[in-house]
Amino acid sequence: MSKSLTVLTPAETVACCSPLSREPLSRPQAEQVAPLLKALADPVRLRLMSLVASHEGGEACVCDLNDAFDLSQPTISHHLKVLHQAGLLDRSKRGVWVYYRARTEALTDLGALIGNPSA
Repeated sequence: MSKSLTVLTPAETVACCSPLSREPLSRPQAEQVAPLLKALADPVRLRLMSLVASHEGGEACVCDLNDAFDLSQPTISHHLKVLHQAGLLDRSKRGVWVYYRARTEALTDLGALIGNPSA
């Protein structure tokens, strides 16, 4: 008999958690959420997340983000990949460029996990 195991991304795990002010995270939940927070804890990635989320049309290409940093394009692409793997960004390839879009529901869920105890 085969059992399927669903593996959630850190962003999906956050959506399943009660706010920290209501009940403590279990050890497995904390281990799942930590990579999401780690991805955002880097100043470059936090800025990238902000730039993508606030970009006109709600999406941005690496070519749109290069001028905001004194970093190489491959370094910026690496940071965007980390944010994508954490479930904070969606991406789509168009020709030679990759466009990134913020997963606003992941940010909303993270805010609910950390934030407002009266909500």
